[in-house]
Amino acid sequence: MRSLPIRVRLTLWYSLAITVTMFTIGLVSLWMVHHAIDNLEKIELQERVRGVRRFIESRPEGETSAALHEAITAAYSASHGSKWLQVIDEQGNWIYRSPHVAAVYPELALPAQAPDPGYYFTYHAESSLVRALIAPIAVHGVRYTVQTGLTLNKTLAILSDLRIHLFLLIAVGLLVSSIAGHFMSRKALRPVAALAAEARRINDRNLDIRLPVPGARDEISDLSETLNQMLERIDRAFASVRTFTGNASHELRTPISLLRTEIEVALIRPREAAEYRAVLERLHGETVRMTGLVENLLSLARADGGAETIARAPICAAELFQQVAAGWKSAMEAARLDFRVEMPAKGLALLGDRQLVARLLSILLENASRYTHAGGSVKLYAAVSRTHVMIAVEDTGIGIAPEHRERIFERFYRIAPAGEPAPAGFGLGLSLAQWIAGRHGTELMLESEPGAGSRFSFSLERSLEKAEIAM
Repeated sequence: MRSLPIRVRLTLWYSLAITVTMFTIGLVSLWMVHHAIDNLEKIELQERVRGVRRFIESRPEGETSAALHEAITAAYSASHGSKWLQVIDEQGNWIYRSPHVAAVYPELALPAQAPDPGYYFTYHAESSLVRALIAPIAVHGVRYTVQTGLTLNKTLAILSDLRIHLFLLIAVGLLVSSIAGHFMSRKALRPVAALAAEARRINDRNLDIRLPVPGARDEISDLSETLNQMLERIDRAFASVRTFTGNASHELRTPISLLRTEIEVALIRPREAAEYRAVLERLHGETVRMTGLVENLLSLARADGGAETIARAPICAAELFQQVAAGWKSAMEAARLDFRVEMPAKGLALLGDRQLVARLLSILLENASRYTHAGGSVKLYAAVSRTHVMIAVEDTGIGIAPEHRERIFERFYRIAPAGEPAPAGFGLGLSLAQWIAGRHGTELMLESEPGAGSRFSFSLERSLEKAEIAM
């Protein structure tokens, strides 16, 4: 089921909140009016009982019931004829009887039977609802029961009008709140609509545009800042992809052009077998370089796409060092470098992906051999702590100037020594090495001094399990 738009939901929630509030206020107000009227009725009934007491107290003490009856009848029939009143003494003699009450209550409880504080009740008489009070009193040593009442017709009419008016007020309030909620929701969502309109203008060609951030520190400004941060990341990602694609195209164009040129020159005229062999050797060297570039590009592409996975397992450090050293011994000798490997203890095991860690070490050794002049030295060693093993590759090469240290891990970034041609390679190795280190939960650290050499190091967790022995 399709959900309602936010504007409609805001309007409904606002209207519901106002309606519940108005209903609550109306019910509380109605209860307060009921309570206030009830108290006033009780006070009025109690005042009438006290009026009867004062009248009897004003009569002579010892007056007979018949005389008191004549006196109170004469007084009350003239001024209280329409009142709901009955008075009986403890002997069962009627002191006063209103005709309205006598028709409904022909009998009245004697003072000994009436509850001392009195009690209130309601009854119907002559199409009227009457609120009554029966209470005992004692005057001049004689006890009486007084029953007095009030008609509730006016009270019921007032309450009925109040309920109608409250209902109409709530209905009007609901209508007004719905209209107000609609306009308020539109006004509240107007900045969101403006952000959406501005965001629709942004595409891959103008990612430098940023959304406006309101001055108020509210949810809209947080949303704008969050979207701007996302656009910043997307912009950097697009720039990285463009740079990566441009650099990769440039790096591939040069060897491909060289291959094409070599082949065209070789095909211009027939040549001796030795010449063809020399051309093929040069072509083979270029294809080897292109293969390395393509492999690095594919590895970085898989890393960016999250397709490159690692399988962490215990690795025998000594076996790993022996494998890597055997692969680089000949290359180091050809470069006339003193290659030293300090083998770790045989029982030392690391936790990592064997192939990726070996590739990381190969990248560092290749980098060291490339930037170290003949006669220098390259050393691979490890330092063991209680929980980790630090592995380092140290050389006596040209070193890295401070201004280059932050950028050497960027893709296709290469350092050319002053007065010398750009070194071989594509500037992808250290970027790939940093990614491998990151996937192992560590970081590739650099210590370097220009003219004195460099040291790259990283740490891996020690493993207490039996390490892999197979190469």
